[in-house]
Amino acid sequence: MTVRVATDVGGTFTDLVYIDEGNVKAVKSDTTPPNFEQGVVNAAIKADINLSEVDFFAHGSTVVINAITERKGVKTGLITTKGFRDVLEIARGNTPDIFNNTYQKPSPFVERHLRLELEERLDYKGNVVTKIKLANLQKLVDYFKSQQVEAIGVCFLHAYLNPEHEIKAVAELKRLWPEVNVIASHEISSEWREYERTSTTVLSAYVLPPTQQYLDKLKHKLRANGLNNDPFIMQSNGGIATLQSARDNPITLVESGPVGGILGAAAYGEVIGDGNIMALDIGGTTAKCSLIHNGETRITTEYVLEKTAKKAGYPIKTPVIDIVEIGNGGGSIAWIDAANSLHVGPESAGSTPGPVAYGRGGSAPTTTDANLITGRINSENFAGGAIQPDISVVEASFDRLAQQLNVTAMDVAHGVLNIANANMVNALKLISVNRGYDPRDFSLMAFGGGGALHATALAQELNARKVIIPPFAGVFSAWGMLMIDLRRDYIQTHRFSINKQSKAAVINAFEAVISKANMDYKNDGIAENKVKHELYVDARYSGQEHTVKIRLPDTELDDSDFICELSERFHTGHQQEYTFRLNDSAIEVVNIHLVAFGILDKAKLEKLPSSTSTNASMALIGKRLVDFDNNTQRAAAIYDREKLQPGMMFKGPAIIEESTTTTVVLPGNRVEVDDFGGLHIYLRD
Repeated sequence: MTVRVATDVGGTFTDLVYIDEGNVKAVKSDTTPPNFEQGVVNAAIKADINLSEVDFFAHGSTVVINAITERKGVKTGLITTKGFRDVLEIARGNTPDIFNNTYQKPSPFVERHLRLELEERLDYKGNVVTKIKLANLQKLVDYFKSQQVEAIGVCFLHAYLNPEHEIKAVAELKRLWPEVNVIASHEISSEWREYERTSTTVLSAYVLPPTQQYLDKLKHKLRANGLNNDPFIMQSNGGIATLQSARDNPITLVESGPVGGILGAAAYGEVIGDGNIMALDIGGTTAKCSLIHNGETRITTEYVLEKTAKKAGYPIKTPVIDIVEIGNGGGSIAWIDAANSLHVGPESAGSTPGPVAYGRGGSAPTTTDANLITGRINSENFAGGAIQPDISVVEASFDRLAQQLNVTAMDVAHGVLNIANANMVNALKLISVNRGYDPRDFSLMAFGGGGALHATALAQELNARKVIIPPFAGVFSAWGMLMIDLRRDYIQTHRFSINKQSKAAVINAFEAVISKANMDYKNDGIAENKVKHELYVDARYSGQEHTVKIRLPDTELDDSDFICELSERFHTGHQQEYTFRLNDSAIEVVNIHLVAFGILDKAKLEKLPSSTSTNASMALIGKRLVDFDNNTQRAAAIYDREKLQPGMMFKGPAIIEESTTTTVVLPGNRVEVDDFGGLHIYLRD
């Protein structure tokens, strides 16, 4: 009987992983915008799953981030404290493009005429200075109605300390206008920083109706096809949430899709005993990467959407696994600019029309097409044999660019791969070198449909320890969702100096949020003995602006040892982040951060039967010429991954094929198969 299912909706494909009678299986289906839920059902049908037999269904989606980046949210209004309607416009004074005298701040998602004020005021301690004038709300509601507003964000000054006025305003808005969607800042974030909190509130309101509609359609579509329980939804913080919780606070899903793979990388790393991993997910549209250090992912509330070297972007103050994302995937289109320079991405061909090789009308060559004509992807087994590409048409698409550049089509193909790899190396440096970590101390774990195609070249450039291609690499984000628990993050601004506080004072600061977490899980039907807590603080040297997140030491330590250990962890973390430490400076806690897990029964990865020999010849299915670098073809051994068994070893040049991805093994690389079928590729002997 099928017990557990997970789906991940990407820009090109919808992946589905399921456990059937103890065996893990996977399928891919085309993503079906704008009705993404149909792609999920199509994948279930393709896998021949009886949804009535499924008792756990997890789902990750890009619906929230797509709604924001494609500007497909709803017309949104903002109600804020009198005198603060222009917080979104003022934003921050620092600009990323400092030498640009014509620099423009990002346009707010809510135009000024839709940002209205209400008379009320709290002081910086959360005390009421001016009582809220609820009688004035009727006028604001009438104006919003006249402007066809569909969602309202409410963000008052210092509401992170005292949400009393926001609670009253939301209640009155719902009484005056029951049909409108309303969300308040205290429901999303209890951290200070007025601009970031207002930005988060506005974006959450902006995506509230489309996200709720999508989740409702997904629920009803799955129910209509036999699913008895509501699906769980993947969150950006690395946990899954109930569908109702996701509906109430949709901005927590902003990176819902990619984080499944990052958590899967951490889970697989734990299984094989490797806690230092650079996780790389290359899909059809984008490449995402994140760092796992000592088995832990990095969580941040300083996530900024659409931030580039020349754009400040839009801050979202919700817990997100620290991910760097670039527009380089298998479907990224190659193009030539006005200066006759070759570029790759960020525009993607998606699944329709898709790469030229798909034969669906696409004419612009992509990264996938480049991998195909260089021989890295098998034209006879393209997309698992579902598509028979016309190589001459693919070559012709590269030839059009080659004529502009006065080179050969194969030169362009290698140029596309080199540019794509360079972009990905830069992204991997952002999560490693730029954070004070040496890539030589980390393994590169690559997954997604394109991860294994590029991993060895990227690892070689970074001088990484080795490459790991996990089982189910092509659908790894969905697999990761089967390996994680429910998770909620409770972050509350709470300032005190840890060098002047006893252990009891630190622990007592968490009492209220721990009680709330236990109650929230109780309402979800999770018993208290199934709830696990992790305690963190965001701290800084007194007088600094930003913080370092550190985990609290063992609470069994006595007061003095506890504070000493906490201080040392902060100094060490600060040195890692900023390259220096100030041992004699006062340390100030700014936020307390409780991570509450609801423990679920998870899929267990079983060891595979070991091979009686290290010889991998039984998995060898042939040889073919492959262009590993420009103008140099080599005869590469072709292996069927399904036939590779634990303990087998071989050397490159080689290509390893499976239904959802292809692994490139460069000349001189050495491959070993681990106990679970994972590929460990050592770049040098």
